[in-house]
Amino acid sequence: MVNEVKLERGKKESFVVIGKEGSTSDGVGFIQKLWENANSHFEEVKHLAKKDENGNIKGIWGAMSDFSRSFQPWEDFSRGLYLAGVECRDDAEAPAGWTRWVIPGYEYIYVECESDDTFAKTIKYLEDNKISLAGAVHDFTCPRTGKNYMFFPVGKL
Repeated sequence: MVNEVKLERGKKESFVVIGKEGSTSDGVGFIQKLWENANSHFEEVKHLAKKDENGNIKGIWGAMSDFSRSFQPWEDFSRGLYLAGVECRDDAEAPAGWTRWVIPGYEYIYVECESDDTFAKTIKYLEDNKISLAGAVHDFTCPRTGKNYMFFPVGKL
């Protein structure tokens, strides 16, 4: 527990996210604009989304990478790339106007976002426990529950 933040651990093999890409260079509010764009054009990629055994979409991701596209953390946690999208089948190709990222496989510490300081509290927990980030942190929304999480990669698979 990180001051009431519940940490969980899990592994996730490499996966594909197709979404709308932007960067911190696009200015304040760019992430919200990316989500508005992705949501308003979702029908264009819906058929590519990975589904669970009940036909529900598996995951909505706010994937992040450094500017080199090597999935390292944002520079100073304040500058980098963001992809607002949906987890898709491994063979899915991005339609025009969309971007496809292949997120490497990692072991993650993931935390439900229950407050505005979830990121800061979790980074402090990692530092206090001498755990290094192995890559960029990703936002995840579970379509079944509507809950939001942050995935902190702590080891490459």
